[in-house]
Amino acid sequence: MTTPQSPFRGSVTLDGPSGTGKSSVARGVAARLGAAYLDTGAMYRAATVAVLDAGVDPDDAEAVACTVAEARIVVGTQAGIEVVEVDGTDVAVRIRGAEVTRAVSAVSAVPAVRRQLVEQQRALVAGAEAVVVEGRDIGTVVLPDATLKIYLTAAPEVRAQRRAGQLGVTDPGEIAALAADLRRRDEYDSSRADSPLRPAEDAVVVDSSELSQAAVVDRIVALAESAVAAGDRT
Repeated sequence: MTTPQSPFRGSVTLDGPSGTGKSSVARGVAARLGAAYLDTGAMYRAATVAVLDAGVDPDDAEAVACTVAEARIVVGTQAGIEVVEVDGTDVAVRIRGAEVTRAVSAVSAVPAVRRQLVEQQRALVAGAEAVVVEGRDIGTVVLPDATLKIYLTAAPEVRAQRRAGQLGVTDPGEIAALAADLRRRDEYDSSRADSPLRPAEDAVVVDSSELSQAAVVDRIVALAESAVAAGDRT
């Protein structure tokens, strides 16, 4: 990880459901703060690629856990360069596809998978003086003592439109299907027994439904700088 050049020292967690713009916002915040960056969702999606390529049923928890334990998953920590590899193969584009999206909730719900990847996540951020980490349980499980915790959300319809834009989808029926998939995944992830999707008790909730990406980045950077300043005064 590179040494940050910003006065910011600490960790920012950015949790929330799919389609809120977490990745773009987190990268923007990391760049502004001169911090390392980690997309933990990419790790779970990479694990899902390993499961699919092995021909394993994503609902077979034991087989999923064994497959992920044997896979070599590499995720980069630079905001400007996306590196996602499974056993030496670049899967950065593939992990965003529909096949992986349909299966990732089941794979990420397996407790043994979560334990393995959380351990890797903590190891990746341990040496960083400044880091922005995005995911779904970062503030609640991975980094409960983070300097600043953000829970980023948006209306399902807005999130569907954003996801459609990322995928180049324009058909209204397909966009409606994307919205339905987002609601389904929200329900699945919020109700799972292990590390459910929810805001940390001390998280700042940011609704991006009517905010531009730049505005969201500005707000989180300001909150991070304020959090550090408050810490310096104590």
